[in-house]
Amino acid sequence: RPAAQQPAHLTLSPPLLSSPDHFRRPSPLPHLAHQLILDRWLRPFRLQESESCTPSEKTYTRSLPCQQLQTSIPLSFLSKTLERAVLGQLSCYLSQNDLLDPNQSGFKTGHSTETTLLCVTEAFRTAKANSLSSALILLDLSAAFDTVNHQILLSTLSELGISGAAHAWIASYLTGRSYQVAWRESVSAPRALTTGVPQGSVLGPLLFSLYTKSLGSVISSHGLSYHCYADDTQLIFSFPPSDNQAANRISACLADISVWMTDHHLKLNLGKTELLFLQGKDCPVHDLAITVDNSLVSSSQSAKNLGVILDNTLSFSTNIKAVTRSCRFMLYNIRRVRPCLTQEAT
Repeated sequence: RPAAQQPAHLTLSPPLLSSPDHFRRPSPLPHLAHQLILDRWLRPFRLQESESCTPSEKTYTRSLPCQQLQTSIPLSFLSKTLERAVLGQLSCYLSQNDLLDPNQSGFKTGHSTETTLLCVTEAFRTAKANSLSSALILLDLSAAFDTVNHQILLSTLSELGISGAAHAWIASYLTGRSYQVAWRESVSAPRALTTGVPQGSVLGPLLFSLYTKSLGSVISSHGLSYHCYADDTQLIFSFPPSDNQAANRISACLADISVWMTDHHLKLNLGKTELLFLQGKDCPVHDLAITVDNSLVSSSQSAKNLGVILDNTLSFSTNIKAVTRSCRFMLYNIRRVRPCLTQEAT
């Protein structure tokens, strides 16, 4: 929190545009969006019309009442416009008050999967230079965005100083949603969505990162470091080769993480959790295995992390082979279709 004595609070400001002159266009859509923004900006704005989805295509459709517009327009345009405005103010507030997790590279300006991979690999290289052994644990969550508990999330936002109209707006944004499943000629009855943040939305990823912010303190309490990208969490633990309690410390950390996941309605998928062990100089141990929730997680020769295959020697030979194999396959396909293309098309 900031150094000031009074706690920081976030309040949503009205949009800068205040005159219809900014929207003098023949299309009725900008004028409609302008009126919605001006009339309902500071009130909880409900963008939770029923959603219709087809399981095989995972498509969603939204429409406004016919009394407002003769033709159906995608509500996602209005929704994402409002979400981007709120995202800008929320991100600015969190950054100015140092409320974001510094080890979270997802959804932050100037950060990407590359920054996450650089942090992980540099930690390994530093440990190797100091003759330390290292372990990388890649946590896998099952349907993470779909199981977010709204009450816990709103409580977390309150602790971060988000209150008043801003808190009410986000509460309205999360709640009151429904979904339908369409299969061939049949459509199910609407069912309420009581958990989760909307996938594919503008605000969803940031809200999820705030929801999992407290996980970092659980990991740090066991002496492990970590780095996250969205719901992908990497645990890093470097230790002297003579330390024979490393596996127990990692197991204890994973046990507490599992408890935290249960308390926050998330599920740790131990079957897809991977362990990579990098031996230090003169390390007597050639393998590492940990046990958590009666499941055994053994170390492997390589593991895929954010699209890059890391090996236990940091040579990246496995990843290079995979990339060259993929490029060779693409070049082969280009060669097959090349005779069918004109010179202008190529």
